[in-house]
Amino acid sequence: MNLKSIVGIFSIGILLFSCKSNNNSTQRLSRSIGRIFPKGEIITNTNFTGKAYLQMLVSTDSLNQTTVGNVTFEPKARTKWHFHPAGQILLVTDGVGYYQEKGQPKKILKKGDVIKCLPNVEHWHGASANSYFVQLAITNNEKGSVIWLAPVTEEEYNY
Repeated sequence: MNLKSIVGIFSIGILLFSCKSNNNSTQRLSRSIGRIFPKGEIITNTNFTGKAYLQMLVSTDSLNQTTVGNVTFEPKARTKWHFHPAGQILLVTDGVGYYQEKGQPKKILKKGDVIKCLPNVEHWHGASANSYFVQLAITNNEKGSVIWLAPVTEEEYNY
């Protein structure tokens, strides 16, 4: 066997090993995306359009009226218009999503963004058309629970 053949066989071996290694890395990465906390269970109430999932991390009790939920939206999934009497904070942990307050332009949200929803301000949030979206929703319920309003229309969502 000449040197050219040995180099060729060696190169093919490295290429095959490299592809297998990259494939495993890609699989590990795809399993970990958006999974700081469990995805939770599908939300079955009528306050969302599309598929969204909720994992409650902190529930209210007699000592603390704040809830923390990990919400995962599939592409195009979103909340209805709503407001929180004592406000809400959204921490974006993965994906691309939207947030819009009534009368304001829609904001594009990405991993690391923080939204402070002021008390009694109508808004909605959810996934972009082509990406899932994961958020931590931190909600203060000292002045009452969320007030759900009308669904976000396709025209509002796409505007």
